Amino acid sequence: MKLADLSTGPDWIVWIVFIIFAVLSIGLLLGHGSWFISGYNTASKEEKEKYNEKKLCRTMGIGMSVITLLILTMGLLENILPAFFAYIALGIVLVDVAVIIILGNTICRK
Repeated sequence: MKLADLSTGPDWIVWIVFIIFAVLSIGLLLGHGSWFISGYNTASKEEKEKYNEKKLCRTMGIGMSVITLLILTMGLLENILPAFFAYIALGIVLVDVAVIIILGNTICRK
């Protein structure tokens, strides 16, 4: 069984999600888009001063890029990848999110 066998929706949805994630990743990697970071955009000015905004954006951008590349891989290779790759992808996303949270709260602080 291939990954494509699990897909029931149209393929263009995957590509729209990929484009959205790619645009967000690029914006964050450039050090902009801190208003996309949940929690940071609603924090008080005193709380925001505790973080290096550029480093936080880049950290989030790198983490988002991992997910973006995973979506691209799954979209391009859906006819080649086995169905259990969906579980591998889920594991990668969960580890990536945990790493983003840890790094965002450690190395991104001033």
